[in-house]
Amino acid sequence: MVRNKLKKSSETTTKESKTKSLSPKFNFISKFNAKVSTLLLNERVVKITGLVFLVFSVFLLLALSAYLFTWKIDQDKLNHTWNEILFNPEIQVENWLGKLGALVSHQLIYAGFGISAFLIPFLTFLIGFRILFKTSLLPLSKSFRYTVFSILWLSIALGYIFSKIAILGGSFGYQTNIWISSIIGNIGVGLFLFLSLLIFLVFNFNISFDIFPKRKENEEIEINPINENLSTPTIENEKTKIEDEIIEEITETVELKTEEPIEEDNKPELTESITLDSTPSITKPEPPKSDEIEFSVEESEENDEVLSESELNKKVAEFGEYDPTLDLSSYQLPSIDLLKDFGNTQKRVTPEELEANKNRILETLGNYNIKIASIKATIGPTVTLYEIVPEAGIRISKIKNLEDDIALSLAALGIRIIAPIPGKGTIGIEVPNQNPEVVPMRNVIASDKFQNAKMELPVVMGKTITNETFVFDLAKMPHLLMAGATGQGKSVGLNAVLTSLLYKKHPAQLKFVLVDPKKVELTLYNKIERHFLAKLPDSEDAIITDNQKVINTLNSLCIEMDQRYELLKNAMVRNIVEYNAKFIARKLNPNDGHKFLPYIVLVIDEFADLIMTAGKEVETPIARLAQLARAIGIHLIIATQRPSANIITGIIKANFPGRIAFRVTSGIDSRTILDSSGADQLIGKGDMLFSQGNDLVRVQCAFVDTPEVERICEFIGNQRGYPEIFTLPEYVGESASGGTGSFDDDDKDDLFDDAARMLVQHQQGSASLLQRKMKIGYNRAGRLIDQMEAAGIIGPFEGSKARQVLISDLDTLEQFLKDINQQ
Repeated sequence: MVRNKLKKSSETTTKESKTKSLSPKFNFISKFNAKVSTLLLNERVVKITGLVFLVFSVFLLLALSAYLFTWKIDQDKLNHTWNEILFNPEIQVENWLGKLGALVSHQLIYAGFGISAFLIPFLTFLIGFRILFKTSLLPLSKSFRYTVFSILWLSIALGYIFSKIAILGGSFGYQTNIWISSIIGNIGVGLFLFLSLLIFLVFNFNISFDIFPKRKENEEIEINPINENLSTPTIENEKTKIEDEIIEEITETVELKTEEPIEEDNKPELTESITLDSTPSITKPEPPKSDEIEFSVEESEENDEVLSESELNKKVAEFGEYDPTLDLSSYQLPSIDLLKDFGNTQKRVTPEELEANKNRILETLGNYNIKIASIKATIGPTVTLYEIVPEAGIRISKIKNLEDDIALSLAALGIRIIAPIPGKGTIGIEVPNQNPEVVPMRNVIASDKFQNAKMELPVVMGKTITNETFVFDLAKMPHLLMAGATGQGKSVGLNAVLTSLLYKKHPAQLKFVLVDPKKVELTLYNKIERHFLAKLPDSEDAIITDNQKVINTLNSLCIEMDQRYELLKNAMVRNIVEYNAKFIARKLNPNDGHKFLPYIVLVIDEFADLIMTAGKEVETPIARLAQLARAIGIHLIIATQRPSANIITGIIKANFPGRIAFRVTSGIDSRTILDSSGADQLIGKGDMLFSQGNDLVRVQCAFVDTPEVERICEFIGNQRGYPEIFTLPEYVGESASGGTGSFDDDDKDDLFDDAARMLVQHQQGSASLLQRKMKIGYNRAGRLIDQMEAAGIIGPFEGSKARQVLISDLDTLEQFLKDINQQ
């Protein structure tokens, strides 16, 4: 039957050629077709074609296998044209199959379909085997469809899952993922791959989705599947006989070109009734190791789950469970709706930008004979970290010295080199993104990492370079020092800290002492004074702006610290957590003076102004609090825009392990605040470095605007507060009036004479001098200063300057003391 059809087709061709014999063009085509048909029907040509396919499949398999081990060595040699590579004897490659094997495998894997290209030799082997031996190991048409789909699908899937490993998905998989994700997003790519796989399985294998068994209504339904299974072998045998007849009559090459039309014209009944064949088992080669990658891009996704508003409201409803909160049992935490929703703020870095930066970095390093083994990019909200591995023998300091040259080649500010990256054997180059992202406070507050943080005083500051929400515990820090030039995000950072604590703590658990010398930065928090603020008993405003009141407040906190330590000693505990737990368990008697102790956070917005006006009188109590107040729940946050050595002294730095540095103007200021450079190379607008020990973490500070803070404070202020504001212990400091009062000899301190001799000897009327030399507390030193002022030994208070000593020598003083004692 097949021969008859071939004869009819040849007769038809002959007739057409005769009708067009007048045209030499048609005569040439007919002669060419005749010669081709003769060659294809030649048995020798068929055998040679089969052998070529078989040998080519082995060639491909060996070349592709060798490429997995030699691609990094041969990579730079394959950038030339094919003519230069093949015919230039100076170019040598390491591939087992030489230059041709390296070129073919490079095109199929790296520039093609990734490791799914290993299915191509499998397909060519099936074709060659069928041509040469006139029999099939597997159904050729199905194998061809399955193999083509697997190559395309695996390339896209591997490029989606392992986007940072270039040779797994190949150029086709990588570029296809970029195109599809630009249309339907990254999640959409995963759904597309899953759907296409299901469609392929349903179309070719008719897989069943009957997960749950159905109730059978009659018994005849069970008979039909059995009959179909019984008829299957007969149909398969018939198909095999027909295929064998075709193989005997015509060559396999002709069949490959005309296989589908023959199946559709000659055996339509087979297409409808043949049962599904089992899919051939394909052994996929093991993927290459990750250390073979030359350049990869790691786009860090947001790892933190954002809780829904209903779950957040459940957390709000949980308060009122513990005894300390019963006084304000109806208090509600601020809602997430009070913070502005910026929508989708992600601005992805384009592959073109990544590739351009990579090439410029490599070019700049290459100009100085610095060779790089590999480079990887990690994309963050505002900067991208390029991790490079230099070749053996390259000095790290040589790369570190090229910081300005790399910044010049990239035409970007804020280039920072980390050499080496702590914990890694790589060198980091941080490059600002062309389109930086905004990190909204709403997103980080609603993150699972912050909402479920098991911390005493959790603070969320923003997101790291890997897009992870950055949360730390202020109670474990225990004090924080913030510095940055004007307009670089320091005030926003303070608001982020305060907002974090307001979203997590009940007013019974936390109190703020706010010091604002600029008088405008922290005034927004006046509305929550009956909930969260603490002040001196005689103070009118909860926000402290007067320098003299700052001194009194700091010394009052020292008194509070001493009182709390006395309570801890009597309760036989070591810290505030153990004390409060014991008090809540009713193991401490309130009649003995015990009470629930809230955390106290002291916030000073502009520390430099206090140092300039009050000097040692401010530094000394701050140093005492920083050294001792951790265990009893008093924590300090100090911010300044002038991180110079005369502002942030050694005493301050030694007791503030937590440091946050926004952009500063010089490397000296960076070393003052962080003990290392880097803060002068930040890009501003909330870009900051966080240090708690040795490691530096680059964080993009979350943005919280003034209207958002106002809404939060109004929400809290409109709720019922405590009848009276939380008061600190009373402190009577040095008189600021400068007037002399009456001196009462009966109230004279026992150390009055010795203290007077000390001040006259040093000609310096300062309470801190008495503290150091006589080893007494600040309170007693202040009383001695007041008594000596009333007696006329020293002059009035003069701000940051030491008081004037009115007696010039010790002899005059001794006579003066003798006269006082005789009165």
